[in-house]
Amino acid sequence: MRRWVPGLLLQLTVLVLLTSACDPDPGLRPFSSDGCSLFPDQSLIAGDDWCSCCFEHDIAYWRGGTREEREAADSSLKTCIREKTGNEALASLMHEGVRLGGSPYFYNWYRWGYGWDYDRKYQALTPEEDELADRLLGKYFASAEGEFCAAR
Repeated sequence: MRRWVPGLLLQLTVLVLLTSACDPDPGLRPFSSDGCSLFPDQSLIAGDDWCSCCFEHDIAYWRGGTREEREAADSSLKTCIREKTGNEALASLMHEGVRLGGSPYFYNWYRWGYGWDYDRKYQALTPEEDELADRLLGKYFASAEGEFCAAR
């Protein structure tokens, strides 16, 4: 029995080390955008196009950050849509949609901070994380995907 206990301890130690080494990377994933998640990117009737507003909003949502940064991103989306379309009702509708559906506490692909693990929630980026986000955005824009709205 005495020989078995140290062996068990060794096995448990190895198991813990192996499983911790396999944890998913908690870092920032490469940027991706789906435009106006669950909402059209443009009007099929009037020809108004607000895709670029949603794309900029996706950049902010992918990066994540504080509650105040999210509020600023959502306000910027509303302003951009109003300026692109002249339609206050559309701008308000989309603003309310992102305020209701974009919480970091929802497990969806379009939540605040979607570039990070679900556990991040509202958290300011460190200078190193901010630099990483800038590098990943640079790679995105250097790739063929960099023209999301134009490629539709």
